[in-house]
Amino acid sequence: MSKVIRIYNSSDLQSRTLDRIAVTVRNVFGIPVSISNVSLNLQDIYDSGREQYNSTALLAKILHTFDTKDNKSIVIVDEDLFIPVLTFVFGEAQLDGSAAVVSTHRLKNQYYGLQTNDQMMHERLEKEIVHELGHTFGLYHCRDYECVMKSSTYVEEIDLKKALPCKACRQFIVDYRNSHKSA
Repeated sequence: MSKVIRIYNSSDLQSRTLDRIAVTVRNVFGIPVSISNVSLNLQDIYDSGREQYNSTALLAKILHTFDTKDNKSIVIVDEDLFIPVLTFVFGEAQLDGSAAVVSTHRLKNQYYGLQTNDQMMHERLEKEIVHELGHTFGLYHCRDYECVMKSSTYVEEIDLKKALPCKACRQFIVDYRNSHKSA
């Protein structure tokens, strides 16, 4: 079982926001959460043709850079992320693995030409962090439109979700923790 969830902040977020998110993450997954500010050089995963950063390559970087053994690790970045088959992603995670990444880039109203709303961006980020970490615990996308594990193609879909998993997804997390206690 994972001993701790490590949130690595490589973004402009302030500790107050990260602390609030850490409380939600701890409550959802039932294990301790630590927060560290880190500096990452992402130039080797930058695609100049797309003017974006390859999130799958970033996952590989996370696995090589941070101690993910017996832990779940998620890195927060400000850069725009993509995977080759999609125009962009809000984040990416290893299914039933140890690493995830989420970007603030398209969670900000300014990206869409709207007035800055830090509270809204922080709520979106909280949902996306829980969502991506849910994948590391083995959760697939959920059909419940309010569940944090519902797939989000557009930022408006994130806004419709809650920051918490539905009853079925919560039970999956409990069962996962119980089945991985001795591992």
